[in-house]
Amino acid sequence: QVQLVESGGGLVQAGGSLRLSCAGSKGAFRLYNMAWFRQTPEKEREFVSVISWDREKIYYADSVKGRFTVSRDSANNVGYLQMNGLKPEDSAVYYCAAAVNPQFVNVHDASGYRSWGQGTQVTVSS
Repeated sequence: QVQLVESGGGLVQAGGSLRLSCAGSKGAFRLYNMAWFRQTPEKEREFVSVISWDREKIYYADSVKGRFTVSRDSANNVGYLQMNGLKPEDSAVYYCAAAVNPQFVNVHDASGYRSWGQGTQVTVSS
């Protein structure tokens, strides 16, 4: 399994921006689909976005569409989640996840991902 390390979380005011990074431990990361999930104590882990290994397919949760942008730099084994127009309800621990799934099916389902980062806290103040 590829090891993942997130960074870039923090405290920001409503309307602000943050960019999260997800670094993969080895070159094989370029063959994995990469997803972002988030979780609060009150909710189950929630799908945020996913980008396919070849960057051909990208999905977003309706709640972040138009505000968040997922991308990846396969040459450097790193993925990103650019978050603009942040709202207090975006506050959560954000996790990146990776899986080999060339058919790109059920990519919203956290149970399909075997590799997870440690999480990074995002707090949006009102």
